[in-house]
Amino acid sequence: MVNTFDDRLAKLRQIFTDMGVDVSEQIYQSTKSYIDHDVDLANQVIDGDSEVNGNETKLEKDAMNLIALQQPVARDFRVIISYLKSSTDLERIGDNAVNIARETLQAKGNPRIPDVEIVIAKITKHIRKMLEEILDAYTTFDAQIAPVIVQEDRRIDEYYQNTRTAITEGILANPETAVAASSYLMVIRLLERIGDHIVNLAEYLIYSDTGKVVELGETGE
Repeated sequence: MVNTFDDRLAKLRQIFTDMGVDVSEQIYQSTKSYIDHDVDLANQVIDGDSEVNGNETKLEKDAMNLIALQQPVARDFRVIISYLKSSTDLERIGDNAVNIARETLQAKGNPRIPDVEIVIAKITKHIRKMLEEILDAYTTFDAQIAPVIVQEDRRIDEYYQNTRTAITEGILANPETAVAASSYLMVIRLLERIGDHIVNLAEYLIYSDTGKVVELGETGE
């Protein structure tokens, strides 16, 4: 029974890892499509979202079966719950990436603000680094990374506020960028939400390691 439990837990870990890799790629491709005005890539991101959704559903089903059939205790139970809760946040990160891709379709053809798009690329790189760090930590369920994630999310919040100012200045300099500016505001808000969801992943990591329920930052939408 122990081997069966370990095998099933390893399967959950693999599904979760696959979701994380896919979602990170969604973030990259969606913002790349936005900055490059690449409609084909944007549609690819939108069409590919079903795979992440399918993995979330599979992980949820497998996790609930594992709890019901194996009745894990203590840390094993917390690890399963953490995978279950975290997969929901990964799916929502994917949804936010898809919404960025949809902004590519809306904003294409309108005058843009190049400086803002440079910052969007920087935010994306920072967010993907955060996600990679937290996913690595989930391989050992070591919660020591949590404070680092919180600090990095604060930097995302700073990017967000500074970019809002840059967008406003861009409109004043060239009113023809107003349509693109509205889209920029949406995109940076979506990226900021992704940062919040990564903080949620850090919270579940702490729970799996210590059994404590903590709130490290604002809940992502």
